[in-house]
Amino acid sequence: MQQYIDSYDFTGKKAIVRVDFNVPLNENFEITDDTRIRAAIPTLKKVLEKGGSLIIMSHLGRPKKVDPKFSLKHIVARVSERLGVPVQFADDCMKADAQAAALKPGEVLLLENLRYYAEEEGKPRGLAEDATDEEKAAAKAAVKASQKEFVKHLASYADCYINDAFGTAHRAHASTALIAKYFPNDKMFGYLMEGEIKAIDHVLHEAERPLTAIVGGSKVSSKLAVLKNLVGKVDNLIIGGGMGYTFIKAEGGKIGNSLHEDDLMPDALAILEEAKAKGVKVYLSTEAVGTQEFSNEAETKVFPSCDIPDEWEGVDAGPHTLAAWKKVIDASKTILWNGPVGVFEIPQFAKGTLRIAQDLAEVTAAGAFTLVGGGDSVAAVTQMGFADKVSYVSTGGGAMLEAIEGKDLPGIAAIRE
Repeated sequence: MQQYIDSYDFTGKKAIVRVDFNVPLNENFEITDDTRIRAAIPTLKKVLEKGGSLIIMSHLGRPKKVDPKFSLKHIVARVSERLGVPVQFADDCMKADAQAAALKPGEVLLLENLRYYAEEEGKPRGLAEDATDEEKAAAKAAVKASQKEFVKHLASYADCYINDAFGTAHRAHASTALIAKYFPNDKMFGYLMEGEIKAIDHVLHEAERPLTAIVGGSKVSSKLAVLKNLVGKVDNLIIGGGMGYTFIKAEGGKIGNSLHEDDLMPDALAILEEAKAKGVKVYLSTEAVGTQEFSNEAETKVFPSCDIPDEWEGVDAGPHTLAAWKKVIDASKTILWNGPVGVFEIPQFAKGTLRIAQDLAEVTAAGAFTLVGGGDSVAAVTQMGFADKVSYVSTGGGAMLEAIEGKDLPGIAAIRE
């Protein structure tokens, strides 16, 4: 039975909370961006304010074994600072029984990196490269068997479970999906998860029209399922970034050295055909900024997107393209944005992506609902100081993509069951 954090009585209870504290660290193990920590603080504080204690669990990086550089001990001080209370640390997530049992209301315990154990992801490790199919199957079965005890042990620390890690909701891992069954009447979403789910549901199921999706990024292959799902839901579909050149070439355009995927041109044409049949307007780039080298000092020229010379490569949306897209954005009531429309890593080629961020901030101020997700899209609105000027900024790139694809995310389904 799904509970809500505001209505749950945490008095005297221990809450085990899955957060996404996979924050970036520099070579001195200092946090360079604590956005993910700050995002979880409202949920964590609510438990403490309502008389509970906290057991926080997360992963950090992709360790294949116990490795000090991936230890969550590096973030204890920052979590303590943001939470406003001292945070204890358990240096092994499977040996925290005594610390968890001793927790008093208002106290906090952070468990060591869950991914130090293969059971968290449920994938075998250390297999020889020449392992046979039988050996692989046996190793997988062994991990799955031990995973049950891993999950049961984690669950034994607490009285209730909160999932507030949207960034990992698309993975059926021990701490995001399997643990929930041990708390049939005491499991719930944290505020971050709840906000993410509501924002995505709003766009996909309750949007005020016109609904526009802006989908960018480098490859069609990474967003094919997203595009196919959106064609049946939106009024306008803006396709930008490197992926747009596959569509332009499929329609007979000359794209020079621009990034494209020949094998996906039939899919691109099928999407355009389906959009036409459903009355969805698709907007590709009509004008591109081209270059002959990936450098911030490189010479650039503006070309029609369907007529880029052989030695040139499209790396950003041109002025006429951005002007046309702005008209669509300005006329929309709901907008979803995922993915840059240029090579955002290089400032000279980031102008189009930053312009989209600015346009979204303006229409949000005028009353539109805007949802932004995906690393570079989020970086763009953050870099320009617009993160609080759009309606919602999603913290989970992969999870958001799968939700837009129409998939049932394991971390969400486990709470709703």
